[in-house]
Amino acid sequence: MIRGDESVAEIPDHTPMIQLLTPEGERVSHPDYPLDTTAEELRGLYRDMALTRRFDAEATALQRQGELGLWASCLGQEAAQIGSGRATRPEDYVFPCYREHGTAWTRGVDPLRLMGLYRGANNGGWDPNENNFHLYTLVIGPPLLHAVGYAMGVQRDGADMAVLSYFGDGASSQGDVAEAFTFATVNNAPVVFFCQNNQWAISTPTSVQTRHPIYRRSAGWGFPGVRVDGNDVLACLAVTRHALERARAGEGPMLIEAFTYRMAPHATSDDPTRYRTDAERAEWERRDPVERLRLYLVASGQADDAFFAEVAEEGEKLARRVREGVRSMPDPAPTDLFDHVYAEEHAVVAEERADFLAFQESLAAEG
Repeated sequence: MIRGDESVAEIPDHTPMIQLLTPEGERVSHPDYPLDTTAEELRGLYRDMALTRRFDAEATALQRQGELGLWASCLGQEAAQIGSGRATRPEDYVFPCYREHGTAWTRGVDPLRLMGLYRGANNGGWDPNENNFHLYTLVIGPPLLHAVGYAMGVQRDGADMAVLSYFGDGASSQGDVAEAFTFATVNNAPVVFFCQNNQWAISTPTSVQTRHPIYRRSAGWGFPGVRVDGNDVLACLAVTRHALERARAGEGPMLIEAFTYRMAPHATSDDPTRYRTDAERAEWERRDPVERLRLYLVASGQADDAFFAEVAEEGEKLARRVREGVRSMPDPAPTDLFDHVYAEEHAVVAEERADFLAFQESLAAEG
């Protein structure tokens, strides 16, 4: 709910969070996180979220059709990812986990590269240095350590940049996260920790992992933390931009907890009906991040039916492109798995490669 004209919303656990756009599409302000946007910028944010949602849905369909081995949907989390991603500068470096498809979109990573990873066709996905967007890491926790190490490096280089690192509420229970916080604060590293609290670590609710809001953990390490409405793209943009600016200015790390909800299964191998209710999902559907911005654009006269139709058509073209692209991906040679583990040949890997080839030959002989 909104208290008068203040931009402080409340959620069921009564923890205040930063909000600039209400679920009803009403624009509000916040004294600590001002945000001026043009109509073009607002339409761009809507386009980003809508197109991300469309290719995300197409990837889920492709997995169901056997074209992808797995897919981790970001449905419902588009505002958190697009808002924070658009807050970065090109020279900033981003460390995702494995669900940050919207952020990848803002960094210019082709969705086909994401799907190639989940198809097992490109053995990595993309060159992280092309877009300053690191490879996905399916092991939760370590990306924060990688991010802090990178941030310490650019700090020593004197580079005018910041590092943005993503993790989820499930990862917040990992020791790697605590270690990353320690190294970040004692080194005053230019890193922003962005937690997408979608409230379910697979089937484990956040209430089982912590007795206090995640953003408050930063106080124990001596750096600021804030909770933002993760379904409000404008709030996520403003808060992340602020955090990155203070990091570049030498003010050290900051923790952002984006309170949002995973509308889809944890991954396509998951069945969320076994652990959460339809009523819970329906409640969060009323807070849909894409619809929220659409309502504001319509009410403020900054977008019309022609614009929304154009975005929808663009989404369908994107879906067709990724569908055709995934289905036409060539299967990699099985030995490719061994070829790029190390920069130079490694004796153990060479031995494993030879054993694998011998096994393949034995199968061919039996056939």
